[in-house]
Amino acid sequence: MPLDVFDKEATDDILRARLAAIVESSFDAIVSKDLNGIVQTWNGAAERLFGYTADEMIGRSILTIIPSHLHGEEADFLQRLRKGGRVESFETVRQRKDGSYVSISLTISPIRNAEGRIVGASKVARDITATKDRERRIRMLLREVNHRVKNQYAIILSMIRQAGSEAPDAATLQKNLEERIWALSASHDLIASADWKGTDLKWLIETQIAPFDAGEHCALAGPDLALAPAAIENLGMAIHELAMNSSRGGVLMSGEGTISIAWALDTQEPSSRFSIIWEERFASSGNLHDFPRSGFGAVVLRRIVPQALNAKVEITQGDGYLCWRLAGPADRFLDLPHLDL
Repeated sequence: MPLDVFDKEATDDILRARLAAIVESSFDAIVSKDLNGIVQTWNGAAERLFGYTADEMIGRSILTIIPSHLHGEEADFLQRLRKGGRVESFETVRQRKDGSYVSISLTISPIRNAEGRIVGASKVARDITATKDRERRIRMLLREVNHRVKNQYAIILSMIRQAGSEAPDAATLQKNLEERIWALSASHDLIASADWKGTDLKWLIETQIAPFDAGEHCALAGPDLALAPAAIENLGMAIHELAMNSSRGGVLMSGEGTISIAWALDTQEPSSRFSIIWEERFASSGNLHDFPRSGFGAVVLRRIVPQALNAKVEITQGDGYLCWRLAGPADRFLDLPHLDL
């Protein structure tokens, strides 16, 4: 055998060995098939991605991993390859051995023989499940943001209408609006900081009462619970209005007496129930504290929050005493995936 022929064959063997090593070590699934869709090669990444070993797939139809509703897609690709047509990279779905589906990005290249005739196809499949999950989550968050923004516009418009009717002058109107918008913003910040998931109820309460310097007068009691986003927004407004009301004629104005904020989760009933109580006790009798019956605060505490959370509100007051209690289905208040109900 001439030396140059021997060198060429040796070089070809080295190149084939290198190519085989690259294919086998690739993180992407690389599969080849003939023009009838019969698998010819199946690398290690394909085994990991689809769950079938090379022994199980070589000599078997590629339709094994293609969901039945996509069989027409494969027939179209094979027809186009036979005619020498080009197949652009695309995203699709394949079915693993265990029956689960996996999203993949697929690149198809024709395989030609020594005469240049197309005899099969090479497929490179990349798992894009994580990418698809991120895309779905981004779309979900955008919908959530859009919904929250619309809600907040509606709430702010209601604030303006109500505050305008109850404020005696422009300065008071401005102050009331600033305080209420700040409270709404604080609740929104908690939702965003928790990645639009549940956030701690105690943290929400502490955030809302902080501007009123209520810490020394307030006692908080209840289990660690994560609120759902809608409850964060609504309970945040309610706690703010209760604190504002107290600062105008209750414990937070006089500096005498105590405020108890307690919450509970009752899982013994047919369906789990959540309740929260704001209770003020004054240092002496006679310090009557009328609960608001009109204005934005009254609308929030008596109607908006109970309706939004499908809950019932009870308001009781007497000589030196006031109590606001809200109770409703736990699934309207709490981030249930974090609970063992």
